[in-house]
Amino acid sequence: MTRIGCWKGTRVRMEVDAQHVSIDCFLAGSIGARPLRHRDHVQIAFDMLQRDPFLDVARAYARALQKIAMQRGHPEHYHETMTFGFLSLIAERRMAEPLLDFVDFENRNKDIFDPGALLRWYGAERLGSQAARKMFILPDPRSP
Repeated sequence: MTRIGCWKGTRVRMEVDAQHVSIDCFLAGSIGARPLRHRDHVQIAFDMLQRDPFLDVARAYARALQKIAMQRGHPEHYHETMTFGFLSLIAERRMAEPLLDFVDFENRNKDIFDPGALLRWYGAERLGSQAARKMFILPDPRSP
């Protein structure tokens, strides 16, 4: 389907899936009022990790999410630990099977598509803390 989309702030015609947010629109914060579902977050991260190294993606992805949250008047919605936790999990799974396309990745990694997936490593209180929102924190220490 052809539609008008964004490319670094300009309007161009491009072939896109109407349900998919492009990386460039995401990075520019030009996604309009469209809600970002968890699956959208995962797909954007997957796509970005295909083209750039992890640390570059982490920096750009976090900035974009912060920008979108600010534009929407909800800077408190940005959560640094969840952002870096999911990016790490996606990158690790991609490294294990680097040739998967997104559909195959989704089919083989259903757990990542659960917004509560990080609760496997983090306690709800720790993950829900203000510290976890503002900076990346490590998971709960394991009991001896």
